[in-house]
Amino acid sequence: MSNGNGNGNSSSDLTVVHLMRHGEVANPDGILYGRLPGYHLSELGRQMADRVAEHLASRDVTYVVASPLERAQETATPIAKAHGLDLATDARLIEAGNVFQGKTFGVGDGALRKPDNWKHLVNPFKPSWGEPYVDQVVRMMGALDAAKDAARGHEAVLVSHQLPIWTVRSYVERRRLWHDPRKRQCTLASLTTFTYQGDKIVSVGYTEPARDLVPAHLLAGAKPVKGQGKAFGA
Repeated sequence: MSNGNGNGNSSSDLTVVHLMRHGEVANPDGILYGRLPGYHLSELGRQMADRVAEHLASRDVTYVVASPLERAQETATPIAKAHGLDLATDARLIEAGNVFQGKTFGVGDGALRKPDNWKHLVNPFKPSWGEPYVDQVVRMMGALDAAKDAARGHEAVLVSHQLPIWTVRSYVERRRLWHDPRKRQCTLASLTTFTYQGDKIVSVGYTEPARDLVPAHLLAGAKPVKGQGKAFGA
């Protein structure tokens, strides 16, 4: 499997599916918002969404679908509009479930300071604090396959969330599913691109069209800065 950006092709046996992470969310209190409703894009997040819409404007996109959560819907809307498409919704693209949803979360503060929560941290391989990685793979692969069928011979854009995107990419690239969250290559408004030949994924690529808009401490591999960039439940 090559590791390059998938490009559209006029041949009907090639289909390109872009799996996009939503833009920055307004979350001043640093809540792990997970699947909670009511969390919308910030002004910067809307700029990110517009930037990616511009980046994809010349592509052969015929299908746009998003997680049901507001931040994903708002990210996908300008992309669908740019191509004159109705925005579809697929619940399989939703954020991963997490028992710490609605709480503040971090090393040395928030939920981790309470002993009652420690029982949720016993098995990082599953993980014990949230939706199993295997379950995320199953639903995300289903969403990818459905989009591939809907856009066969063209391109599709799916807007989802960091952990499900990274988990399904790890599966496709045959890496272990458990990992260090700080090392995920899935920056805000990034595109993880799967190219299919027929029904088989033949390449995986990664791009960051809005990289210059993303605060440095939120880029992949950056060290966390206390009190900055709280975008939990991404």
